[in-house]
Amino acid sequence: MIHIAETVTMGSVEGFLDVEERTRLATVMNGFLTDDERARFGEERTTSIHEIPGHSHEQAMAVYEPAGRVEIPKIPDEAEELLQRAFDHARPALSRVMPSITACRPWTYVEYGPGQHITGHLDGIAPDPLAWPRQIAGISVVIRPAEAGGAFYVESSSSDRLWSTRLDDGTEDGYADGMWLTHDGADHSADWFAQMPRTRWSVSPAPGTALLYGSQLTHGTEPVLRGRVAKFISWLIAEKHEG
Repeated sequence: MIHIAETVTMGSVEGFLDVEERTRLATVMNGFLTDDERARFGEERTTSIHEIPGHSHEQAMAVYEPAGRVEIPKIPDEAEELLQRAFDHARPALSRVMPSITACRPWTYVEYGPGQHITGHLDGIAPDPLAWPRQIAGISVVIRPAEAGGAFYVESSSSDRLWSTRLDDGTEDGYADGMWLTHDGADHSADWFAQMPRTRWSVSPAPGTALLYGSQLTHGTEPVLRGRVAKFISWLIAEKHEG
């Protein structure tokens, strides 16, 4: 049974990746990112993992990553397998705060250089929150921090404007009674979202620490001031139980 608290909370798993695992991941990605590949997934990229209904890829990228970033949605197999093993090891800790999670989607690699950031937005439970699987939270783990800037943040808000639907009887749909669902389009393409009062909470986690952030919680990153941030991100999902 999915509870709203899972989708609006944040947490951390310290030691999600140890020093040896971070070093191995950095080696794999540095070997993959030749100059040509870095350009292809950076300034030459024309698509994004973020989409906005009714907008082109270029428009969505301008909203979410106005100064660009490196984004690799299909990472080398060795890196994917290492990260999935780390997820499996962390499941006891994850289940205490997000008990409905059953799986981790494939990982994406991102880098931010000076001036680059991701704007505040919600991921949402799913394009259709009554369909399966359901996106419960995002997960992010830094393997190389910036020299300055680049902090991750979440934003809380008490505004009624954020919420669209209350499920008074959600049990048949796999939700706890009283579950609230957010409005679609909760990103900076929408004036109502950009103007909604929010309170920002920022954090710069130790390398190898996994950050968890609910799918109905606004999140983003501050611009990098010096150096480059290298991290892996994914989404934690709940799958339908048969029988």
